[in-house]
Amino acid sequence: MDNIFWLAFALFLILEGIGPLLFPKKWRRYILQIAEQPPQNLRTMGAVMVAIGVILWHVMK
Repeated sequence: MDNIFWLAFALFLILEGIGPLLFPKKWRRYILQIAEQPPQNLRTMGAVMVAIGVILWHVMK
């Protein structure tokens, strides 16, 4: 289980790093657009992401 965690973390870092590595200007604009969103929109996006993650975790388990 410990090894799976580190593999998942490595995949997360790879996927999160692709945007700024390949498209730094577009990535910056995207981050600025997200920063301008109202807190409720960010909270909703976070809740959806967590829900999808929990569902995937449960299905893959």
